[in-house]
Amino acid sequence: QVQLVESGGGLVQAGGSLRLSCAASGSIFSINDMCWYRQAPGKQRELVAGITNSGRTSYSDSVKGRFTISRDNAKNTVYLQMNSLKPEDTAVYYCNADIAPRVGLGLRNYWGQGTQVTVSS
Repeated sequence: QVQLVESGGGLVQAGGSLRLSCAASGSIFSINDMCWYRQAPGKQRELVAGITNSGRTSYSDSVKGRFTISRDNAKNTVYLQMNSLKPEDTAVYYCNADIAPRVGLGLRNYWGQGTQVTVSS
């Protein structure tokens, strides 16, 4: 079955950087949009960044200019480069993608397991 496998989370000091990766695995026919969400303690899950199949990107205002989303279609992987990290960025970060499995008829939405990002002051 199709899975999204995340890596790169951890603890970093304010002003530092982290690079998150999310690789889609399994029998995949195609991948459409991919994006990153995050959920801080006591808050709603929010969309952080998105990227289309052709590479068009979008960002939330809170991360614009600091985060960069990218993808490698040959590796079925989406990345989130996070620079100038702030304590307010502390959250569980989730990968999300619309994927058409080879055994299926069309797109389904998939979530990664989430990876913790903690930014200390």
